[in-house]
Amino acid sequence: MENSTSARPNFFDSKVLGHPSGLFVLFFTEMWERFSFYGMRVLLIQFLTMSVIGLNPGWEMSVVDAGAIFATYAMLLYITPIFGGILADKYIGYRWAVVVGSLIMTLGHASMTLETEFFMYLGLVLLVVGTGFFKPNMTSILSEMYKSFPEKKDGAYTIFYMGVNAGAFFGMMLCGYIGERIGWHYGFGLAGIFMLLGTLQFWFAKPIFGAIGDVPNKSTEVKEETSIDTKDLTPAQQDELKRNPFTTLDYILIAITTIIGFLYAFSDVFYIVGKIRLFPAEIFGMDGKAVVVVTGLLILMWLIISRIVRYAKVVRDRMIAVIIFAFFTIFFWMSFEQGATSLIIFARDNTQRVLSGDKALLFNSSFAPIYFHVVA
Repeated sequence: MENSTSARPNFFDSKVLGHPSGLFVLFFTEMWERFSFYGMRVLLIQFLTMSVIGLNPGWEMSVVDAGAIFATYAMLLYITPIFGGILADKYIGYRWAVVVGSLIMTLGHASMTLETEFFMYLGLVLLVVGTGFFKPNMTSILSEMYKSFPEKKDGAYTIFYMGVNAGAFFGMMLCGYIGERIGWHYGFGLAGIFMLLGTLQFWFAKPIFGAIGDVPNKSTEVKEETSIDTKDLTPAQQDELKRNPFTTLDYILIAITTIIGFLYAFSDVFYIVGKIRLFPAEIFGMDGKAVVVVTGLLILMWLIISRIVRYAKVVRDRMIAVIIFAFFTIFFWMSFEQGATSLIIFARDNTQRVLSGDKALLFNSSFAPIYFHVVA
């Protein structure tokens, strides 16, 4: 499908280091967003678990409860971009999605500076919604910019992700230092200031992008309808092209497993915040939550297996490979997110946090971003 947002060759007339100036607008916008994201991320678990008594008090939650809140927040960060990408692609365009997401995230950071229970949770909700609009559409703009120049795309993404890791490094260092030494709300506030800076920068630089990322013009969309003559194909190739539509039972099972999954994901947070139980205490004398979750997993496994066996062998083998990779990806991201929870607590409670005569609580957390920055 081709539309008016395609990159034009003259877009490269204004170059910086061999790339269009728009790349560096995206570079700094993403850098400031990552500054705010990682700056807040590294403070949250500490603020929730720090003692209510002291010069810089927190909420004195248990590590388990604080970890459950962060886990739900992190989960939603990976779900909302699906919907933000759909809305941008079909209705509001990539650029407006970035602007809307940036503004919502700025409000989220501002809300968290108040440190009350209502505004802290409201801030997390706003950050989740804002990330859904912002995150998928920055890279979509970048991809559109280089549509006519695929040979330069690898270099562009390398530069772009240098900004990601630079922002993560400085965000954790500065917000962490200020949050610990001066006050948590100052750390949250600094994250919000840089998010606002990224928003203003992108807004004033919008003319640089021309029609790239603009609101989709449905009147100019061209739907490609291709028909393939299967007469000259082998039986195996014909099987590969066959569709495997979802049945009514498939949709019902998908709905059931999705509902159970979301109930499980939100169950701890609902109980921590409002003492609301989403699962019965007992089912047949066993733990109700465990029974429902195991039932959901069994339904999901049956659904996956029943779907796979309906495909041709070639497609089936590919799907099995994807499922295996997806399964192990879970453990990678589970380990990665420990950098904002258990590793932060371990560094706070079990390491010597003195560097050049001054505390540097979050120094170790910054090694990965600066490493990727240098390597890039």
